[in-house]
Amino acid sequence: MITDLDLALRLADIADEISLSRFRSFDLFVATKPDDTPVTDADQRVELALRQKIALERPNDAIIGEEYSNDSDGDRTWIIDPIDGTANFMRGLPIWATLIALRADGIITTSVVSAPALGRRWWANRGNGAFTLDIDGSVRSLQVSDVEDLDNASISYNSLQYWDQSGKLDELISLSRKVWRTRAFGDFLSYMYLAEGALEMVAEHDLKIYDIAALVPIVEEAGGKFSALDGALNDESSSVLATNGKLHKAFQKSF
Repeated sequence: MITDLDLALRLADIADEISLSRFRSFDLFVATKPDDTPVTDADQRVELALRQKIALERPNDAIIGEEYSNDSDGDRTWIIDPIDGTANFMRGLPIWATLIALRADGIITTSVVSAPALGRRWWANRGNGAFTLDIDGSVRSLQVSDVEDLDNASISYNSLQYWDQSGKLDELISLSRKVWRTRAFGDFLSYMYLAEGALEMVAEHDLKIYDIAALVPIVEEAGGKFSALDGALNDESSSVLATNGKLHKAFQKSF
């Protein structure tokens, strides 16, 4: 039987083939879900294919996905976002990825983030580090930055609208005056840049478990820290904070 990490990487290969075939397609089908967020036929096709592969390889595992009804959570649960960054995908922007995570006995042990339109992939397995496949085909290990001062820190967030809706826009603006640089790379990419050492903080609002799960092992195995904005991370966390670890308390106090 293949390892969980090998399976996650194979799932990413399946997802990449489907999503790239639909990216910038003239006949891409787009609908609006009950929560007013968009969904494309690519989101649905990817998730169905991954569910089928998991059922074949790990028939006793549960699945939590964004687009279809979830199995009851068990000792082992795959958590899938078929396309993180659907709005980018449907507008022809290449910043989107498939997020795949495995939670075993309450701990997210394995994850893959695959962004085929960027030619990039990141993965982690608990206790074995975090890695990325660069656009040139080389593999390198990930390590967060060692920046210890806010005035040398670079931060990323999702959108000003979400910060305004959460009642935290003033705090974000105040923090922006204390740090070196602010950007809004958005979605999965901010967290991957954090794991690569290019950023010191990422914070977002209005997230679900499938938006978060695959990011956690990669950030933590690279030496960073992941939490809810106001405390410990759990399944209901919607506002999250990820940092290089050295500045986690300082950033948490800012909000």
